[in-house]
Amino acid sequence: MRAKALIFDVFGTCVDWRTSVAREVAAVLPGVDADAFATAWRAEYDPAMARIREGGRGYVPLDDLHRENLHKVAADFGVTAPDALAHAWERLDPWPDVVAGLGALKRHHIIAPCSNGSIALMTRLARYAGLPWDCILGAEIAQDYKPKPRVYLAACAALRLAPDQVMMVAAHNDDLHAARAAGLLTAFVPRPTEHGPGQTTDLTPEAAWDIIAADFHDLARQLTP
Repeated sequence: MRAKALIFDVFGTCVDWRTSVAREVAAVLPGVDADAFATAWRAEYDPAMARIREGGRGYVPLDDLHRENLHKVAADFGVTAPDALAHAWERLDPWPDVVAGLGALKRHHIIAPCSNGSIALMTRLARYAGLPWDCILGAEIAQDYKPKPRVYLAACAALRLAPDQVMMVAAHNDDLHAARAAGLLTAFVPRPTEHGPGQTTDLTPEAAWDIIAADFHDLARQLTP
């Protein structure tokens, strides 16, 4: 196994979206349960993308879906949220191992996000969080959303690499199942508090992924030639 490039899930795997979004919500909507609001906002993420994946709607960048979902959740909470709050997804804190771990991985591999976030969102988030990507890949270049195979394959094609030369890194087993089905190598890095202290999903690997690592430092050690 020799991966030439590593592509990464971002929300949850590289950054702590829950705590970061809740912080932004608390600053703008002080009377709202910020943790509950952030969780409810994230819960609208997959249904909004599903309509696009299933052909019920043309491709819409995640920035716009986040804004639409924001207003739906705000209405459910009985408040009015400013459009600017949608930019909270550009200001997410990285997990403690991520920036240095990516730096170590970058010494021997191409590294890039393969996220459902748009190029604009991923670029601004990288600048905020200090994520040292070589380029930005993912949903926007495929004009579709994970876990559709074309998203993973578009990333490989953009790098002019075969799928078996590219490793998908994620904290979500479903992401890795889809990447493996598309022919990519896979690495699982758990994030057991992504959804808060009571998390019950993605605590352990569900398959014999090519690499199972404790964090990005461990991933770099396992992949060092």
